[in-house]
Amino acid sequence: MKKRLISLTAALALALSLAVPGALAADGDTMLETVRVLGILSGDENGDLALSSPVTRAEFVKMMTAASTYKDAVGTGSGASLFTDVKSGYWANGYIQLAVEQGWVTGYVDGSFRPEATITLEEACTALLRLLGFDSSSLSGSFPDAQLSKARSVGLLDDMDVSQGQTLTRQDCVTLFYNLLIAENSAGTVYGTTLGYTVTNGEVDYSTLVSNDTKGPYVSTDGTASLPFSAEGATVYRNGTLSDLSVLKQYDVYYYNESLRTVWIYTSRVTGTLTAVSPNRAAPTSVTVAGTEYSIGTSTATYKLSSQGGFADGDTVTLLLGMNGDVVDVISAGQSSGTYYGVVLSSERAASSSSTATSDTTSVQVVTQVACTDGTERTFYHEGSTLRTGRVVQVAVDQSGTTVRSLSDTSLSGRVSSDGTTFAGYELAADVEILDTDGEGGYVSVYPSRIAGARLEEGDVRYYRLDANGDIDRLILEDVTGDTLDHVYVISASTSSGDMSTSGTYRYLLDGESLTLSGSVIYDISRGGAALLTDSSGSVELFQQLEDVDLTSVDDLTATANNRAYSLAEDVQVLLRDEDGDLYPTTLSEIQGGDYSLTGWYDDFDYAAGGRIRIIVAE
Repeated sequence: MKKRLISLTAALALALSLAVPGALAADGDTMLETVRVLGILSGDENGDLALSSPVTRAEFVKMMTAASTYKDAVGTGSGASLFTDVKSGYWANGYIQLAVEQGWVTGYVDGSFRPEATITLEEACTALLRLLGFDSSSLSGSFPDAQLSKARSVGLLDDMDVSQGQTLTRQDCVTLFYNLLIAENSAGTVYGTTLGYTVTNGEVDYSTLVSNDTKGPYVSTDGTASLPFSAEGATVYRNGTLSDLSVLKQYDVYYYNESLRTVWIYTSRVTGTLTAVSPNRAAPTSVTVAGTEYSIGTSTATYKLSSQGGFADGDTVTLLLGMNGDVVDVISAGQSSGTYYGVVLSSERAASSSSTATSDTTSVQVVTQVACTDGTERTFYHEGSTLRTGRVVQVAVDQSGTTVRSLSDTSLSGRVSSDGTTFAGYELAADVEILDTDGEGGYVSVYPSRIAGARLEEGDVRYYRLDANGDIDRLILEDVTGDTLDHVYVISASTSSGDMSTSGTYRYLLDGESLTLSGSVIYDISRGGAALLTDSSGSVELFQQLEDVDLTSVDDLTATANNRAYSLAEDVQVLLRDEDGDLYPTTLSEIQGGDYSLTGWYDDFDYAAGGRIRIIVAE
């Protein structure tokens, strides 16, 4: 029985797409976000970067300071003035003094600096070359040709579309300062590395920069966030989806990045019985709640789960989880109750014993394992009756204990929109949890895109729930995708029958492993792809031949045959048949573009979201 999870949890996407060896240079978005994170470019109080605005000499030396080892050592508007037109209280006075003292820039012969004058390409390149350690002896020719030629040779002008004498905009400075970080200085060292940044294959490691500059985790104890910047105009993500700060609730976990004016909110929490702390109570690093083990990610959680913290095995607790799924904090179930929906995987009675100085007691509880709609298997200890495998249930955990109750089917029919955002007249919530089940304890957690465009009949929907906005936030399906089945390639099928008995033997490959199924039942199966479903005892519930089609081409997502495109299953199996007829597992990339004869096997069953290529054989 397959219990496979297509990830539903949206982890924090702090990094933009970074290049790999041999990839193209960083794109404009990556450059912009990098210089923002480093504080080289900042917006106004509403976050507006004004990228088309010209850059003044004062603004440019401030950018240089942020791109130097002095970024945290300069105060604004302090100290005596060096120039007639720069007062001691002028906002950029400290930056101007530093730039002049370091020899990056100079004033004019009349004693002025002209801080509000715009800066030209050649002036900017001259200053940055000095920052890189190139003096006049390293230049060949006269100003400005010598400076522009050197700037071009070290890469400062890569991707720049600015001419000599032209005023730089803030957008131009994004590219120029990014190029500065990846250029080599006069000593032959990549400049960004001298500032402690990681530069690989000509790109600054953006993910590391953001992680280093992101503060948190913090727990909102009252539904508000304490931020060092105005929330107006800030970018807010809730569980990876664009949102706003009004969604922040009590006991949510949040992080922020001041330079990006961005807040990330996480609402994941787990409520259940605490059954183990590892490796010990003196210095715990993980905790098991509701049958699942979680890593402890903060000193606060470590203390609360230690021998000094007050929580003991058997307590009902709520774990507050952060961006990586680690435990940020622990609170009592009375502070935050939990409700889960899912299908029963197993349910049985179990006896537990406890001893005191005066007596020994034994109690019997029901231990029920549930595949919850978020794709997590959880174990619950409760009173009452055992439940049938495959049953849809609701689990409520609070200070008084755990209650597991069966749910009646709440059928719904209609078409899922092509973009996977609506179904049967309802919006699908941004954080909707969808579980496809097979009635035998098999399940798969899927994204809305997996069922986009499918028409679901009443029998396809076992349960749905509406949130406070009237949107579907929980959806339990039955046999809609076919993804709960095992898809195998049958190598051989043989049957025999006599006067008193019949038998069948089927040898097949599953994920490259050779297995054999034999017994008294004969299936209408021959060599090729097939779908297989077994129950918890190993008994065969379904063994059905897949449809085959000769493929003309295959890419990463689809295969083509007779001018029809077939979607590939996310776990499509690719087999290579050698000259001796033996089959070996391989990958899509190995067969793409090769001189192979390709056969695809797809599920043409009565699945609303079926019809996917499950197996490809290349010869």
